[in-house]
Amino acid sequence: MKRILKNYKGTIILLASIIIGAIVGLVFKEKTEILKPFGDIFLNLLLVSIVPLIFLTITSSIGKMKSPKRIGKIIGSIVGVFIITSLIACLVGFFVTKPIKLVNVEDTNKIQEMFDMTAESEEVDIASSTVNLLTVNDFNKLLSRNNLIALLIFSIIVGIAINMSGKNGEKFNEVLQSANDVMQNIIKIIMYYAPIGLGCYFAYLIGTFGASIGTGFLKTFIVYTIVAVLFYIIFYTIYAFIAGGKEGVIKFWTNIIPSTVTSLATCSSAASIPVNVNVAKKIGVPNDIAETTIPMGTSFHKDGSIIGSVFKIMFLVCLFNTEVSTIKVLGVALFANLLITGVPIGGGTISEMMILTLMGYPVEVLPILTMIATIIDPPATMLNVVGDVSTSMLVTRIVDGKNWLTGKKKTGK
Repeated sequence: MKRILKNYKGTIILLASIIIGAIVGLVFKEKTEILKPFGDIFLNLLLVSIVPLIFLTITSSIGKMKSPKRIGKIIGSIVGVFIITSLIACLVGFFVTKPIKLVNVEDTNKIQEMFDMTAESEEVDIASSTVNLLTVNDFNKLLSRNNLIALLIFSIIVGIAINMSGKNGEKFNEVLQSANDVMQNIIKIIMYYAPIGLGCYFAYLIGTFGASIGTGFLKTFIVYTIVAVLFYIIFYTIYAFIAGGKEGVIKFWTNIIPSTVTSLATCSSAASIPVNVNVAKKIGVPNDIAETTIPMGTSFHKDGSIIGSVFKIMFLVCLFNTEVSTIKVLGVALFANLLITGVPIGGGTISEMMILTLMGYPVEVLPILTMIATIIDPPATMLNVVGDVSTSMLVTRIVDGKNWLTGKKKTGK
């Protein structure tokens, strides 16, 4: 019990600060504007860290990649399964939230004015806008949060260049990995201020727009939790059946409880990796597939987070009363999901910034996405972790054939 409380301490403190902020906002209303600067401090600290966080995280991750066994077939199968199952999760999130108004703010114009959103549109050349989105013409422009996509592409290129350099690139990558570790700790330090920053920010929101936005967060949590539980029961049963028939379903549900409990207890995909790998092996997944798929899934396959990304997007769509196409929601959610790191609260900051950048919403609403990430964190982590086990089963079905559970073709053992 003490360990669970320790792992959830950050979440509990953040939720308590949000609740206190809501009460303060309801009581003092417009007077809560005096608290806004404390929320702005938190926002500014996050925004300052975005550029180095993206560069160091992406570059060091690509730079240290190594080839696993049966590289071609396994990696190809993993990528295919990741894309298909992520798209399914994305579609589920969209079709659930599409008919539901997650948040209903009466004065939409007021919310747009508050975040300085303009309704003006102008004709732009598609080719030129694409070039400006993907690249910049001066290195110092990469250091601006206004050019995050260009920074991401540059980071990927640097990571690939490190790999191409072989031994000559190892020392450089060691420096980047060291800097990335420092950057992750900087984020942790910033998150120590999060209870004050988010509490004051939420008090200001409630004080300005009333209880409707608070009700929106509560509705989002309830709907997301229901979706998570149903997804957990229905879709993972289907995946297990596709992978191994009735025996696959029995094996999955007989062994999956440790992964479920660990994910809820730690609220961390990364911390659940050892248990998750062990569970996959007990089900019958070969060692090389389990030890490749699950660690990769921690960074690149997160059913709970991708559904959460859709919820975040649709929350903003309702908040600002904007029109958005299905393709754009699915595309942004899929892209942003690839950038969510496998760590507890704060690890989704890059993803959330990408959502704002690609959807065209002001960066000032970043704390709103942080609040949503906080309240859905436990069920989202559960889906992230358990989803990797079901994915490893599907990959094994592709690599080792339909008889993989009978023991006739476990080549990775």
